[in-house]
Amino acid sequence: MLKELIDQFYIDNQKNRDQTKFYITDAGKCPRAVFFKFKNAPKEPMDARILRIFEHGENIHRNIYNILYRLRMGVVTEVSIPSQEIISGRADAILCVGNENYVLDIKSINSMIFRKMQGPKEENILQIQLYLHFFNIKKGILLYIDKDQQEMKEFFVDYDEKQEMKEFFVDYDETLCKSLLDKFYVLKDQVEKNIVPARLADYPKNWQCNYCQFKDVCKLANGETINWEDFKKKIEAQSQTA
Repeated sequence: MLKELIDQFYIDNQKNRDQTKFYITDAGKCPRAVFFKFKNAPKEPMDARILRIFEHGENIHRNIYNILYRLRMGVVTEVSIPSQEIISGRADAILCVGNENYVLDIKSINSMIFRKMQGPKEENILQIQLYLHFFNIKKGILLYIDKDQQEMKEFFVDYDEKQEMKEFFVDYDETLCKSLLDKFYVLKDQVEKNIVPARLADYPKNWQCNYCQFKDVCKLANGETINWEDFKKKIEAQSQTA
């Protein structure tokens, strides 16, 4: 009884906001899934357990913020990037260590993934690269926290290559940032022209496909680019016969 009530509370209170800009966290994500978010395509409802996991991650973030403030690091938390035409984002923190500024991005993950980590996750590298780009800050830290055991790992992003423990460092890549922004503009054009992007090249083996809320809609489409208005009629017809 109580479990059902708690689950229903999370389901009823999940936030569904219309997307009008890209988020930095969209970097590296499936373009088709991002397109479907813009178009409010039918999606699987978020499971209450997943919503609780997200909430737990937010609590971990707040705990780290509190510690940083108490360490007197000149920290500013949840900092929005300067206003941009098509992209928005909010870094977890900008902090000062040894008279140098760092962009901090905090990621909470489960123990199984944490134990296997030898370096930062690719999609997280893309995100923090963009934060460095927009804030014009030379150094960044990716801080991973094991949600189950509370262990931590940190990886650094820097402009130069003069650091020790080279395997723990990722160089800032201006060319990569430009490439990411170019892809956002291509996707913006597809959103405006109602062109559904093609599937990922490694569909359905890509890890994103396993967790995608739009997997049923994507399966209904073919693998190539298609017209959204035509495809929307197919979705409506499918729902009427279901």
